[in-house]
Amino acid sequence: MTDLRGRTALVTGGGSGLGAAIAHSLSRAGADLVIVGRNARTLDEVAARLPGAARALVCDVADEASVSRLRDDLARTEVSILVNNAGIAGPVASLTDIGVAEWDEVFAVNVRGTFLMCRAFLPAMVERGAGDVINLASVSGKRPLAHRTPYTASKMAVIGLTSTLAFEVGPSGVSVNTLSPGPVAGDRMARNFRLEADRSATTPADAEAAFVSRAALARMVTEAEVGAAVVAMLSMSGMCGADIDLSAGMIA
Repeated sequence: MTDLRGRTALVTGGGSGLGAAIAHSLSRAGADLVIVGRNARTLDEVAARLPGAARALVCDVADEASVSRLRDDLARTEVSILVNNAGIAGPVASLTDIGVAEWDEVFAVNVRGTFLMCRAFLPAMVERGAGDVINLASVSGKRPLAHRTPYTASKMAVIGLTSTLAFEVGPSGVSVNTLSPGPVAGDRMARNFRLEADRSATTPADAEAAFVSRAALARMVTEAEVGAAVVAMLSMSGMCGADIDLSAGMIA
């Protein structure tokens, strides 16, 4: 296993789902963890379950002032790993039925949140000449996914942000990469299947079967697999500006 002892990892959206799974994998690999999100109770619960040292801090990544406060709170902490995981799924509807506020909310969290966190924590990494940033995107940012335009557009934006940022900070020794999971089994996908079933007058089971049929392994990936992939990416020292698919063959 990759040895991350002596490093501190900051994971956004760490109070549940993928964020909690990523935090657990990083902690098992020896990293000290700072997990952030909007719900103090769930953050504290996750932090208490991690095998290593962990701090839980409330932060709304879409809010500039909140991110600035987080940066100031961690001024004495050497954050050398930043995982921008926080994101929302947004509406399941035709583009013409999506409100501007719904669209803006998705981009505020998924794209502006990634931008604000990178802007806050990259300068210290650049100054030290070392660091790793992993931005969570999605295979949905690279292939059609009907009735999910805000989400897919936001994830493609994250991929573009990552590839360009890699060339800005790579010469300073900082690696920036994207991890693009396919459908991940869990509460979020179950919600999406219910919404799709309501929209198309079918059942959640049918919606799920249609979705996973697009993957070579005919299944969704797991949260634990995503967490393990983040740790594996940190062991690949020559990788920068890459977009790694973890989709059970969804791209294929």
